[in-house]
Amino acid sequence: MSRGFARRGMRALAAATAAAVLLTGCVSWFMPSRPSTTSTPTGEDVPAELVPFYHQVLTWTGCGAGMQCTTVTAPLDWSDPGGDTIELALIRQPATGGKARGSLLINPGGPGGSGVSYVRDSIDYAASETLQREFDVVGFDPRGVGASTPVTCTATDAELDEFIYGIIPGERGSDAWIAAAEDDFRAFGEGCLEHTGPLLAHVDTISAARDLDLLRAVLGDEQLSYLGYSYGTYLGARYAELFPERAGRLVLDGAIDPSVSESEVNLTQARGFESALDAYLEDCLGRSDCPFDGTLQAARTRIAQLLRDLEAKPLVGDDGRRLGAGTMFNAIILPLYNRGNWTYLDELLVETMDGGTDTAFFLADIYNDRDASGAYSNNGTEAFLAINCLDYPSDGDPATMRAQAAQLAREAPVFGPWMAFGGTQCPQWPFPSTNERGPITAPGSPDILVVGTTNDPATPYLWAQALASQLERGHLVTYRGEGHTAYGTSECVTDVVDDFFLDGVVPAADPMCDR
Repeated sequence: MSRGFARRGMRALAAATAAAVLLTGCVSWFMPSRPSTTSTPTGEDVPAELVPFYHQVLTWTGCGAGMQCTTVTAPLDWSDPGGDTIELALIRQPATGGKARGSLLINPGGPGGSGVSYVRDSIDYAASETLQREFDVVGFDPRGVGASTPVTCTATDAELDEFIYGIIPGERGSDAWIAAAEDDFRAFGEGCLEHTGPLLAHVDTISAARDLDLLRAVLGDEQLSYLGYSYGTYLGARYAELFPERAGRLVLDGAIDPSVSESEVNLTQARGFESALDAYLEDCLGRSDCPFDGTLQAARTRIAQLLRDLEAKPLVGDDGRRLGAGTMFNAIILPLYNRGNWTYLDELLVETMDGGTDTAFFLADIYNDRDASGAYSNNGTEAFLAINCLDYPSDGDPATMRAQAAQLAREAPVFGPWMAFGGTQCPQWPFPSTNERGPITAPGSPDILVVGTTNDPATPYLWAQALASQLERGHLVTYRGEGHTAYGTSECVTDVVDDFFLDGVVPAADPMCDR
C-alpha cells in the first residue's frame, strides 16, 4: 500500500470537505457572538468513578461567528477512570430558531477529521438550514484529533513532510523495499509514542464511542442525536452497539462495513476509485476540451502509465519535494470525491503529463491538510494512522502482501498497485490492534438510517447495504449518483434525513433517491 493512501484510505469526508471548501469556495455566515452560557448535564446515575465526568458542567464561551466553544474532561483509559484524563474540544452553533430541541452531534469522518473545524468552517455542508434552526449543531474533535488532546508524531513540519512525501527506495514489493517501508513506519510510530505518550494506546473507536456517550450526557441530552459521515458511520454504529438504550436518532452517511478486513477495505476501495475514474473519463471524453481522446480504455492506460513513470522517475517540485506515484495517486483521487471538482483532474493530468508538478502538489497538500507555507493545519495524518492501527488487525507477511498486491493489480489496474503493501505499516506500530472486525447488529437500538451512494469512490455502496442489513433496525437510503456521501448533495436524501431527525419518520421502503 502506498504510504500516501495508507494515511487516508478511509479519510473520506475530511478530504471531501477540504475539496469542497478550498476548491469551490468557503462557506461563511454572519451571526453575532453570544455570551458565555452553561450546559446542564443529565445527572443520570452512573458508577461513582464516572460521576466527575458525567456530571461536569460545561461553560461555553463565544468563539466567533455566532459559535460557542468548550472542552470536556474524559478518562484517558475508560477501563481506569481514576487515572489520567484528556480533554475533548467542542464547538456549537446554537439553534438559529432560538429554542433547541437538543444537540445534534456531527462527525465528518476520517478517522482524524476535525468536527470542530467542520462545523466552524462549513456548517452549511454539515447540516441543513432546517436542522440548524431546530438543533444546537455540535462539532467535536474525537480523542487524539485536532483541538482535543492530540496525537503528535513529529517535532517539525519538515519531518512530517519527509514521512508523507518521501519515497521509499527500491523496487516496490521487493524484500529491500518492504524492509525500508517497515523501518520508515516503525520510526514514525516510535516518534508518535515519544511525542504523544500513553494516549497513543487509547485512541481506538470503542474508546471514542464511550466519549460520545459522555458528550451526550454533559450536553444534557437523554438520547443521542447524531449525524456521522464516512468513518463517522463506524463511530456511530459502535455507539449504537455499546449504548442501544441511549441511541436516539442516528444517521450514518457514506457507511463503512464494520465486518471487512484491512485487505478487503483496500480491494473494495480500489474498485470504487476505478469506477469513479471511469465516470470522470466518460464525462471528459464527451467534451471538446478533454485532455484525452480515443477510447475509455486508452485513457485509463495513459493514466496508469503516468503513475508507473512517476514511480520510476519522480518529478521534482519547485520546493524540492519529489512527486512520486503515491503523492500523484492522492492528487488524482481527491477530486473524485466530488463531481463538482472533476475539472481539476483536467488541469492535473495535462500539467503532470507535460512534466509539471504545481497542481499535483496543490491537490495533494489539500488532501494532507498542508498549506502553501508548508505548515499542517491539523494532525489528521497522525490521528488517521493511530486510530486505524488500533482498529484494524493487519497482516505483515510478505507472501500475503504480494498475493494481495497481485489481486489489486488485476482488479484495479490503475490504482490497485499504489494501494498494496499496507501490511508494512501497522504491524510495526507501538501498540497492536486488539479489535476484532465483525458485523455490528446493535440489538435494542431504535431505527437507524444508513445512507449509501451508488458510485461512492471511498465508501462503496455495498458497504452501506451491508451495514443496513447488519443493524437490527437499520434502514437503507440509496442515492443513485456520484460522489462521497449524499446528505446535502441529494435533495431527496436531505429531505429524508431531516424528516427523520425532526419527526422520526422512517421511509417505508428505500426511497432510491436520484436527485
